[in-house]
Amino acid sequence: MPSEDVLGAPYTVETIELPDDDEGPVVATLVRLSPADLGHAEPTTRAVLHVHGFADYFFQTEYAEWWASRGYTFYALDLRKYGRSIREHQTPNYVADLREYFPELDEAWQRATKRDGHTEIIGSAHSTGGLTMSLWLNERQPAELTGLVLNSPWLDMHGSAWLRTPAGKLAVSQLGARQPRRVIPRKVNGFYARSLHRDHEGEWAFDLAWKPEQSWPVYAGWLRAIRRGHAELHRGLKIAAPTLVLSSRRSAFPSQMGDPVHRSDVVLDVRQIRRWASSIGTHVTSIAVDGARHDVVLSLPDVRKVVYRELDTWLRAWVEGR
Repeated sequence: MPSEDVLGAPYTVETIELPDDDEGPVVATLVRLSPADLGHAEPTTRAVLHVHGFADYFFQTEYAEWWASRGYTFYALDLRKYGRSIREHQTPNYVADLREYFPELDEAWQRATKRDGHTEIIGSAHSTGGLTMSLWLNERQPAELTGLVLNSPWLDMHGSAWLRTPAGKLAVSQLGARQPRRVIPRKVNGFYARSLHRDHEGEWAFDLAWKPEQSWPVYAGWLRAIRRGHAELHRGLKIAAPTLVLSSRRSAFPSQMGDPVHRSDVVLDVRQIRRWASSIGTHVTSIAVDGARHDVVLSLPDVRKVVYRELDTWLRAWVEGR
């Protein structure tokens, strides 16, 4: 039964019970905001289903309210072992196969369509969620899908070029298969989270227990799952719905806090996003937004205006105008 979410009214939340895995009980969490919650009384058949990225969860209320104000019921899914769905016995953010997320995506989609009566659904996802949702949509091909919005989707391995070589791919695959819970060493400076959080240099309130400043550990089995997902996407997906890929115009990997942290993607290499965007489907629009952060809807206010203008233009042209 839905109850009030941690974000407060009018957001509601419900728990999706899932089959146990090797760590024990598993749940996902579905957050909902309807146009009626914002005073729009007319019922709608349109909805958005949103999925977060790695070391992340849903808290992007401005984004949700933008959609709800246009007449879309907004659903946000916290996947298993993320955010609202983390349980004490679990390894946060860990899976050994991205298809482990498909049951909660199936259930969320069914609740939005069969239960709640929405017939026109736009998929929405950020970063790692963009990879996961694209793979799920490609496999399921739901009839209700009318569009897809991907916010800085993670489409290839960044960092060391060796990881993208045949030898590097083989090493990741073998280590992930043999020692899936082995932690992969990496440097996390915390700049990105600090640029966002209102207690540092940002304007957003989010729970640092769910989205830690220093991120979460990366495990070999999880990285193997990501690389297998990348390989599948690189072979080409067949999503026919109009797709919008939003990213920053540039990436930066600064050594200290400053303007580049606030006006660049400091998480992914945006060149890879643009290189592989066309592999998602047959109707892809890719837009690079000058000054955008990794999560483009959490960019500085002047940049967010551009993001929403581009989103509005695409939506009118390719989804609502068809």
